[in-house]
Amino acid sequence: MEAEKWGRRIRAFRKLKGYTQEGFAKDLGVSISVVGEIERGNRVPSQSFLLEVAQTLDIPLEELAPK
Repeated sequence: MEAEKWGRRIRAFRKLKGYTQEGFAKDLGVSISVVGEIERGNRVPSQSFLLEVAQTLDIPLEELAPK
């Protein structure tokens, strides 16, 4: 359940910032499949991954956290 919440938030912010999954994955230095698995809630993102996501999207980590 928690993984799904993170995934939905990451997807929403990624789209809001105009990133495709491919471009986002490239900027994060991971494969598209990793981004897809996290966005679908099939993989729990690590703390370091979440920090990278927040930095790449130029948002505070607190903003990214599920409500």
